[in-house]
Amino acid sequence: MISQLMKSADWKAEKHVPVITLPGGFKPGEPVEVEVTVGKEIPHPNTIDHHIAWIALYYVAGGSQLPVELARAEFCGHGPSVFTEPVLKTIVRFPTPPPSHTSTLHAVAYCNLHGLWESEVAI
Repeated sequence: MISQLMKSADWKAEKHVPVITLPGGFKPGEPVEVEVTVGKEIPHPNTIDHHIAWIALYYVAGGSQLPVELARAEFCGHGPSVFTEPVLKTIVRFPTPPPSHTSTLHAVAYCNLHGLWESEVAI
C-alpha cells in the first residue's frame, strides 16, 4: 500500500514535512485561508537534483473516510536560473462538522530524492 511509503516527522526537525497553517484561524462555514509549506523551519533545497516536486492538500469530513482533494501545487522551476518556493495557498469554505466528529486536513509533499511526506491537522 502507498500508505506504507508515507513518512512523517516533527517539521521543526525535518525539512520534508508539509506544515499546515490557518493564518486567520478557523470558523466553520466561513472562508478559511489554508497554507501548506515545506521547509518552514529548515529550508529544503531546490536544485535539479533535490527538490519538492509537488504538494497536495486533502480534507476529510468528520465521520467520513473519503478524502477530498482541495488543492495541488506543482513546482517545476529548480536550479540557479529559475527558483520556485514549495508553498501552497488556498481559500476554502468548510462545512460545519457533526458535533461528535473532528474533520482533518491532510497535506502530502513529494521530494524527488526522499519520497512522500505527510502531516495532518484537526479542524
